[in-house]
Amino acid sequence: MIEELLMAVAGAAAAMGVYTGAAARVVKQYERGVVFRFGRLRADVRSPGFTMIVPVVDRLHKVNMQIVTMPVPAQEGITRDNVTVRVDAVVYFKVVDAAEALIRVEDYKFAVSQMAQTSLRSIIGKSDLDDLLSNREKLNQGLELMLDSPAIGWGVQIDRVEIKDVSLPETMKRSMARQAEADRERRARVINADAELQASKKLAEAAGVMSAQPAALQLRLLQTVMAVSAEKNSTLVLPIPVELLRFLERATPGSGSEESEDTAPPPAVPPAYPRGPVDGAGVEPVEDLTGASVEPAPPEE
Repeated sequence: MIEELLMAVAGAAAAMGVYTGAAARVVKQYERGVVFRFGRLRADVRSPGFTMIVPVVDRLHKVNMQIVTMPVPAQEGITRDNVTVRVDAVVYFKVVDAAEALIRVEDYKFAVSQMAQTSLRSIIGKSDLDDLLSNREKLNQGLELMLDSPAIGWGVQIDRVEIKDVSLPETMKRSMARQAEADRERRARVINADAELQASKKLAEAAGVMSAQPAALQLRLLQTVMAVSAEKNSTLVLPIPVELLRFLERATPGSGSEESEDTAPPPAVPPAYPRGPVDGAGVEPVEDLTGASVEPAPPEE
């Protein structure tokens, strides 16, 4: 009798162990457990830790709640200003409702990937090239809104969308490089012109000060000579002040209007023209306009 009781207890313990092994489940911290009983969804979602289900009757599906990083394949499109570009992006999303992610869509990762590619092509067609290159933050927000609207019904939340790279044709790259070079050159010319203007104003002020003090010009000349001689070269450039040349011009005797009148060339004498008829024997002598007699040339035979 005692042996039969012990055997029954042992059998019950074995059956309990088998049942426990079949019913026991462990849900990790970053997972949630969704239970289906006879194909129907149970309302309670199993939290992380140890949990039990009814063997054969229940099915436990674990859903990862971590943020998923999904690269979006490069999409080629034409921008609003008719430029062909290739744009790739990356999407960060996570599951916020484990039951909806299993029921609403067959494969939520594949659905998010396809939706991201479609939205990226749509963003390319609605944007200009300058927006894709310099205003990516605004495009990222627009792309995130386009993805988040349908994904929220799948129990998925779009955490962030980033455009990684924009590939341009080689001809467009060369055109943009020429444009940037021309813009740099324009700014350099403007800066140089501004510097020349400021320097001219300072030079004008310095000239006004030197004109008030003639000795300042001589001191400046000596400073220039010292600066040139400090280079240890064999050639010495000695500038001559313009005032010295003007002084020499005024001190030279015979200069001015009188010299110009004395050295003026004599008036030109008009040529002598013959008058009277010309016959075979010769022509009559004519008088020059100055009163001198002019002998005509003999006729040719």
